[in-house]
Amino acid sequence: MVIDPQTLPKIWFLRHGETYWNAERRIQGQLESDLTSKGRQQAQAQAQLMSPILAQAPDCYVSPLGRAQQTALIALGQTPFHTDARLAEAHAGEWQGLLRDEVRRDFPKIVAPDVSALEMFVAAPGGESFEVFQGRIVDFVTDLTGPSVIVAHGLLGQVLRGLILGLSRPQMSNLPNEQACVYLLENGTETVLR
Repeated sequence: MVIDPQTLPKIWFLRHGETYWNAERRIQGQLESDLTSKGRQQAQAQAQLMSPILAQAPDCYVSPLGRAQQTALIALGQTPFHTDARLAEAHAGEWQGLLRDEVRRDFPKIVAPDVSALEMFVAAPGGESFEVFQGRIVDFVTDLTGPSVIVAHGLLGQVLRGLILGLSRPQMSNLPNEQACVYLLENGTETVLR
């Protein structure tokens, strides 16, 4: 699936702060886990970066999942935002709630030892396929009408950023998934604000 980045507005993408399940390397998918104290500090770092950006009055969109909502309340402060279900993380089916190491151990025919998190999630039995996941991201981003802030998830960010950067699926899987930063996406390029 290809989108023309020249037709998209400027986007600032924020991944939610660390959760308890992130720290355990447990697959969250669309299940809930609260931010750790480190995660709240990461959102606070994003808040400092976002202050001059929010002064430009961009539209703000947030995943409906709790960790993104918690991050948005810190990083965006009093700025109102829209919640959009298309920004939820990839659904990892039967593997949601399991440790990544458990999945690697128990499903060796599906998951190679060095598989990326993105490829693990979209291979999950009963989960969301890459095509469906990518499709809802494209649907969301092509609806944007002006400069926009998005607060969502690591895998969603990899696919969103990869689409804008014109990357292949394997290249998307290898993009960094940093917290405590802001990814600025504009004219087919990415700048990481720290």
